[in-house]
Order: sequence, then structure tokens, then C-alpha cells
Amino acid sequence: MALLPYLEANRIEAGCDEVGRGCLAGPVVAAAVILPADYENPWINDSKKLGKSQREELIEEIKYKSLDWAIAEATVAEIDQINILNASFLAMSRAIEMLKIKPEHLLIDGNRWKSKLEYSYSCIIKGDGKFASIAAASILAKVHRDQLMEDLATSFPHYGWESNVGYPTKTHREGIQKHGISPWHRKSFQLLPRQLDLGLQ
Repeated sequence: MALLPYLEANRIEAGCDEVGRGCLAGPVVAAAVILPADYENPWINDSKKLGKSQREELIEEIKYKSLDWAIAEATVAEIDQINILNASFLAMSRAIEMLKIKPEHLLIDGNRWKSKLEYSYSCIIKGDGKFASIAAASILAKVHRDQLMEDLATSFPHYGWESNVGYPTKTHREGIQKHGISPWHRKSFQLLPRQLDLGLQ
């Protein structure tokens, strides 16, 4: 079933989503996408429901067919300083600010939004499975972040980032327990059950 092209016709809407909130390592990445009102692609969907090859095929289409798009990050240091929720808002705000076309309304994935940007907005729970622009943003953000973590895995090979991209898998946590943390780990997160004695407390 095709996702909705817009919430309200005849206005410029930017779909916004973030990826990596639940990871133990790496930045949180957000994207903002403005699609044409008549855009249709049955394959555009929540990035979590698509395979890696499907996502990678779709990013070129999204970048080419969208009216505008942008990808931004909030760093590990920012996550540890202001918490992951606020860092997610920060990354999305940065992506929105990078758009060359100024949106008239934001479609935000989730149930909360906080920003210094003065745009009207709608928070849409599970919006990446409802609106094409939010789904497109989730795909761009996920492909960007996954590639970043796969690249980092070559320099930090102990954590399995090439496959878990920073999420708390058994391999990832075993790597932390055995080798300690990297500069890319979020020290404000519970990296190991009961915070084993790695100087993380």
C-alpha cells in the first residue's frame, strides 16, 4: 500500500526522521525530505522494513526525485551532554536548516518535537509507515548512518559494527567487556548490564 504523499495539499511539507537513537555507539543521524506532491513509489516505506540493498537502491531515487533533501548528525559528545532525545531533535533541526527550500510545515516522526526553528509541525506516531516524505527521510538517515558505522568498524574492529551498526547486540557487548570502550561509545548509556567495571560509571 502506497504511503500518503502529504498531510495537507498545496503546501511545502518536509518529512523528518532520525536513526540511531537506541545505539550504544556513534552519532544520531537525521534527514529531512521534501517530495513533489504527486510523488509515488510503492517501495518507499519505513527503513526498518526494507532490506539493505532495497534502501541503497532507493536513496539515489529519493535524492533525484525529491525537491530537496538534507542529512545531519548530532555527535556522541552532544548525546552525552544533552541526552539522546534532545540530540535527536538537534540532528533533525540541523537537517531542516540545511534545506535550500524552506518548508511551510514539518512532518515529524514520533510523538514529541522541540526546536528553536519557527515552523508549524505535526508529530506523527509511526509516521515513517504513513507518509512518504518521512519514510524517505528514514531511508536516507539509515543508509548514511549504517555506512558511517561500517566505515568505523575498520578502525574499531572489536564490536561488530559492520553488522550491528552500533546497536546493543551480544557481539557488541562482548567487545566492550573484553576491549573496553572506544571514543565513539556513548558514555551516558548503559553500555553493559549493571555497568561492569570499565570506568563507565
